[in-house]
Amino acid sequence: MKTLVVITGPTASGKTKASIEVAKALKCEIISADSRQMYHNIPIATAAPTKEERAAVAHHFVGTLPLKAYYSAACFEEEVMDLLSNLFKQSDYAVMCGGSMLYVDAVTRGIDDMPTISDEVRTQVWEMLQAEGADGLLARLKLSDPEYYEIVDRKNTKRVAHALEIIYESGQTYTSFRKGSAKERDFRILKFAIDMPREVLFERISTRVSAMIDSGLEPEIKNVEQFRGMNSLNTVGVKEMFDYFDGKLTLEEAKEKIARNTRVFAKKQLTWLKKDLDVIWCRDASEILSHIQNI
Repeated sequence: MKTLVVITGPTASGKTKASIEVAKALKCEIISADSRQMYHNIPIATAAPTKEERAAVAHHFVGTLPLKAYYSAACFEEEVMDLLSNLFKQSDYAVMCGGSMLYVDAVTRGIDDMPTISDEVRTQVWEMLQAEGADGLLARLKLSDPEYYEIVDRKNTKRVAHALEIIYESGQTYTSFRKGSAKERDFRILKFAIDMPREVLFERISTRVSAMIDSGLEPEIKNVEQFRGMNSLNTVGVKEMFDYFDGKLTLEEAKEKIARNTRVFAKKQLTWLKKDLDVIWCRDASEILSHIQNI
């Protein structure tokens, strides 16, 4: 049976290492499900797999997009489904590794069919955001689709803006497109998440942030500063460095803020995963492989 092995979990939990060990054992390739690792020129900030790790096992969707490129979970679903049709000709397994939960869900559950957004509507909503701010977009969403307004993450301006794009493009509510039912896949999906005590995870996050600084995070972000404002750079580790460049933070304060914001992000990932009853929690690659052999 063709099987997609999903290895997810909070940031800094060791997903990359585990996925490489599992992929080697299963003799298959790895699909990255990280919405930022797919962009060029920010491998330190996104903790992308190293050249050595990518040489050990073939990785897909790592460093493949320019920073200015538009991309979405719907694009990811379409491209991964095409890729899997080829990977499953070579092996009975493929591994998908990453902590971008919308991207994981796009492949494992499917994205609801949404209308394609025209450049005119995208520009219209962007201009609204510049003129009215995030609160203005929220007010418009509340008026246009009160049902979705009640459940949307109101701090996620990108998600609010996209809902308005759908509404203005289609003339219908965003809610009307959200079916919520999983698409059928013609392959088996086994979903695993790396489990560890929270205090251990937080210590790993602190260690990673220090390593990022030591590895050259500052010059890496300085090199892409011209793309400030691009969605690809709207991520922890980049925003704080921009504040450092602007004199709002010292380097040590930026480092501490990156660690703090990364912990907040990890908590959100854990909250999402705890709601997914299909997830099997494992400590490491050997435990994942044991489950696969016994299923």
